[in-house]
Amino acid sequence: MNTTDNYKVLMIDDDEVIAQTTAEYFNMFDVKTAYVTGFDEAVDFLDKNTIDLLLLDINLGDRSGFDLCKKVRENYDMPILFISARTSDDDVLIALNIGGDDYIKKPYTLNVLLAKVKAVLARYEKAKQGASEVQVEPFSGTISDDIKLDTNTHKLEVRGEQISLKAMEYKMLLYLLENRGRVVTKDELLKNVWDDEFIGEGTLAVHIRHLREKIETDPRNPELIKTIWGVGYMIEES
Repeated sequence: MNTTDNYKVLMIDDDEVIAQTTAEYFNMFDVKTAYVTGFDEAVDFLDKNTIDLLLLDINLGDRSGFDLCKKVRENYDMPILFISARTSDDDVLIALNIGGDDYIKKPYTLNVLLAKVKAVLARYEKAKQGASEVQVEPFSGTISDDIKLDTNTHKLEVRGEQISLKAMEYKMLLYLLENRGRVVTKDELLKNVWDDEFIGEGTLAVHIRHLREKIETDPRNPELIKTIWGVGYMIEES
């Protein structure tokens, strides 16, 4: 194996037929994809190749995709999309809370999965390009007296502490700030921030909760990012 290969997608599934079929389908549409079937094989492959996105099953034989996700997040920041036949809300929440970017339930159709992957890859590429642009005069958005958002570094300063944001958390927070003082509907966030018709409200709510955990004094009783029940979210005028 060439140790300097660049892949768009790495499929990790202990069912070799599913993994191979998915990889072959993606490659037919010029999305360069490789597959592995185990935990250690995945770690080794990531060490030797460049990957833009992971498709990760929860069940990896005697190992867990959850454990692999945690390990990957120690060193990599590529999108991780969980794919699993397990459909409980607990599994979905665990996957998103440990660093997964989305949760896709089996069975899936290959064309829908490919469309989702292409959408995520496009956002990821755009985010990388944006992060590489040098801004001479970085603008810092004031959220409150002791919370600021730096649009150059994509970091929060919360009560004197620097806090990193995931790419989607940053985009959501910036959009809410740019529309401060009005209700931003869930559909608007899904369309203008996620740009992905396949994302559900559950994923959106989890990302809002992660933001609150980083900026709110009491995330369970948010004072900054308000929920407008049945409609969406709002950051009030300061």
